[in-house]
Formats: sequence, structure tokens, C-alpha cells
Amino acid sequence: MSNSDNMCSMEYVTDLHYQHISLLYLFMSKKTCINIILYSVFLCIAGCSSAPDSVPLYDHDYCGVSLKRPTQTLSQFTQPFASEMQDKTGVYVLEQGAEAMMSRAWLAERAEKSIDVQYFIFSIDNVGLIATDYLVRAAERGVKVRVLVDDIMLEARGDELLMLAAHPNIEIKIYNPNANIGKNILQKLTTLVTDFHGLNQRMHNKVFLVDQQIAITGGRNIADEYFGFDHDYNFRDRDVFLAGKAVHSVETSFEQYWQSKLSVSVEKLVGHQPYEGSPEFSRLHSYACNPDNFNLEVRQEIEEVPETFHRLMKQGKFLFLDHVEYVADIPGKNDHKHFLSGGSLTKDKLVELAENAKHNIVIQTPYLVTTKKDRAFLRKLVNRGITIKILTNSLASNDNLEAFSGYQRNRAALLDTGVQIYEFRPDAKIRQRVMSESMYKRLPTMPIFGLHAKTMTIDDRITVIGTYNFDPRSANLNTESITIIDSPKMTQDVQASMLKEMETQNAWQVTRDFNPDSKVRLSKRIGVKLRRVVPKNIL
Repeated sequence: MSNSDNMCSMEYVTDLHYQHISLLYLFMSKKTCINIILYSVFLCIAGCSSAPDSVPLYDHDYCGVSLKRPTQTLSQFTQPFASEMQDKTGVYVLEQGAEAMMSRAWLAERAEKSIDVQYFIFSIDNVGLIATDYLVRAAERGVKVRVLVDDIMLEARGDELLMLAAHPNIEIKIYNPNANIGKNILQKLTTLVTDFHGLNQRMHNKVFLVDQQIAITGGRNIADEYFGFDHDYNFRDRDVFLAGKAVHSVETSFEQYWQSKLSVSVEKLVGHQPYEGSPEFSRLHSYACNPDNFNLEVRQEIEEVPETFHRLMKQGKFLFLDHVEYVADIPGKNDHKHFLSGGSLTKDKLVELAENAKHNIVIQTPYLVTTKKDRAFLRKLVNRGITIKILTNSLASNDNLEAFSGYQRNRAALLDTGVQIYEFRPDAKIRQRVMSESMYKRLPTMPIFGLHAKTMTIDDRITVIGTYNFDPRSANLNTESITIIDSPKMTQDVQASMLKEMETQNAWQVTRDFNPDSKVRLSKRIGVKLRRVVPKNIL
């Protein structure tokens, strides 16, 4: 497995992944023998190559000097807020990638009882390996670690997953394992042909839950590009830090997924567990101790999280609120009675919130694929006098050409509803603000940025942060989760950030006479047009 050469390179997933998915969609729509044969060849080529080890082997032991042990546990840190956490929810919006990464690291270091992790993507790049090291170190000091990851884009080899799961305090389950882990080429092909609906039912939720007290949830997966540490392409993303009452709903949802029949232990998928007793993780630890992989400046900033937290409280950016709601779809989401539709609790809640809007709605969504029903709904809201502004990716910033193709087909019709559309610039000035300072100072050139935040504000009062994209896939196929925050103060800050990113230096406003498609190379424009063969209802 690949790793980045320094700390702090799928959604960027990589063009290869989306070419893979594009082929899959194309084959299913044509259903011809020739396409099946071609896809089989593709799978054979991809599946027969041996993957290298995820963790490189070093001659030098970078962990020779003992790491500084935290002096304060999570319960000691939260004790002063215990009474507020009973009846309210502490909320802080994680705008910067670095602070989102450091918050997870700090929580993992101070966990006492449990860490529950649920992600669509848990990569094995630099950030992914260091995150894994934090989880392993927590397990080594007695913390129970449970990891639930979707199957479709999991990079780790089966034997590596078994090694992690062999630790007595680590359990790993794979969600809907019908396309990747534990499957041979014939089984993958059979799933493609016989269960296209099931193959596309993915778990898009993102949760980091510690000691059933603190949770981080939102748009970020675990990979370099979600935290501003990739050298070439990063996402502008957003998470929310929760402490207290609403965390119980996060815990309930995670447990529902963990116990679901769709979540299968890695031992059942891969086979016999070859590791006896607790395995040795010195190689992983040495990787994370290497300052070339994990910058010492970043380590120091993690140690300073408590001071940063108290400063944020004084600034009024961390608030204890009465009305915070976490909503998640159920595992499986729809019951197969209606192909590619049904069962979306998150969609229903978002529709309810929009219907109750009185003045304005501001939306950020990386993928904006609308149906006739969606556009009729938006037109109705606009006709009621509600101003709607939407920021999505431009072709220049987009990592998913299939989704952009779906958006492009109906961009003019969407404008006709009266909504205002803005497309994110790959060279947005805002990218320096949301990227790690220690990272951008070390790079010779700034990476391209794409939008990945999924956020909505309503009437300057309500903020919604989650995993839900404005597309049929989020509505009908993927399981999603959202956090609804009722707070004028917090909404003011989030909305100001969203509107800032719609300004000229960060985005292009699309009109009937202008769109920025021409600002990319011809081959990419042609590639988007070719993807119009992909049905919109699966984008």
C-alpha cells in the first residue's frame, strides 16, 4: 500500500477509482457480453498484482526515545463541564483540516475506555497510517477499539487487517462486503452482474467516538487530502466536534451499524487468523515516530489542544447548546422494494428544514446532481421569497467527473429555478486559511483545492453539517448522517465562512451566459461529455 513521503496522496479518491466506477456503470447500462469480458480483464489486472506492505521498514528505530505520555485523561479534562454535558451539547465547528486531525489525535491519546470509528474511507496513506498508530497505541494501553469501514474502497490487504484485529482490544468490521475484502475475481464479477443495487449501497457515515462522551462527525474521511496534508490535491471540508447530550445519538447509531448483519468481522471475510496472541506493531510505531512522516511541529500543536480549546471557549466559538440533533440513516437504507430509492431519514429531515425556511438557505455541496423533483422543490422555495445560494465544485476543482456530468446536464435548468450557483475555484484564496500552516510553508507550490464540505444554513439560525451530498446517491443509496445545530451565533460564523468562499477570489458565479468549464483542458471537458452515458439516478 502507498504512503505519502511526509506528514501532513478516495471522493479525490483518484481518477483511476472513478474510471473503475464509470466502467461499472457503463457495463450495467449496456449489459453486453463484450463489456463483461472487458471488466473481467480489468479486475484480473487489478486483482492479480501483489500490493506492497503498507508500512515501510526502517533501519533506524525512531521510537528509541520514549514518547511523552499525556498527563491528563479525557474524563479529567471534561470533569469541569460534566453538569453541562448532561443536558446540553458542546459544539465546535472544525473548519481547518489540521485542527480536525489534531482533535482526533488528542482524543485518541486521552481515551480511557473506548474508541469507535466509522468511515467510508480509511486510507493507508500518511495520515491513515498515523491515525492507525494512534488507535493501536490506545488499544495497547487497554482501550477497546472498534473500527467499521465500508468495503468498496478499502485499500488494506486482508492479512494486514487480520494483524490489527488480532490485538485483543481491536475489532474490525467491514460494511456490505460484496465487492472487495475476501472476494475473488469471480465473486466480484457475480456481484456486479446479479446485485447492482446491493453493490451500490455504501456506508458514507463518518464518526470518531471516544469514551461515549465526545464525537467528531462531518465530511472528512481519513486520508491526507481531507486534512490539508496532500502535496497535490486537498479538500476544503468541515467537521463538527460534539460533547455531551447529542453524542448519545451518535453512539446509538454506531451501535446499530456495528450490530447490523451488513457489518461483517474481518476474520469471517478473510479466513483463519494466523496471528497468535498480541501482534508486534513496532514497525507501525517507528513509522509514526519518524519526524519525516509526523512533523514535530504538528506533535507540539496536538499537545497544546487544551489551551486552544479554552481560548476558543473564551472567544465564544465553543458553545454548550440546548438544541443539537444527530440524524443518521439506518444500515441498508432502503429495502429493495423500489430500485435505487427509499428509506432516507437524512433526506427527509433536510427537506423538512428547507420547507420551514422563511428567508434564506446557503448550501455547500461538492456534488450537485438534481432531478426534476428537486428543481421543482427549489423553484417553490424561491417563489416563496427564499434566497438560495449554492456553492459546488467547478469542473476545474472537481475530482468526480461522473458527478459533474450529472450536474452539467441540468445546470441551465437549475439556474432557471432562481437559485444562485457558485463554482469553487481550484486556486481559491481561502485554501491557505484552511490548510495546515506547517504544511503550506514547506511546499514549493500550493496544492489544488476541491470542495468536499456538506453544509447548509437556514434563516441565519440553523446549521447542518454532515455527509449528505445534493445528489441521488446520497438520497437513495448511500447511508448518510447529519448534525443539526440550532444557534444563531454558530450559524453566523459558519455562514460567514460559506459566503466568503463564494466571493470572486474563491469561486465563479454561474449565469445563463457564463460558466467556467472552458478554464480546463479540452481532454477533461471531453471526458465529462463522454460520461453522460452514466444514468443520473446512480450518481
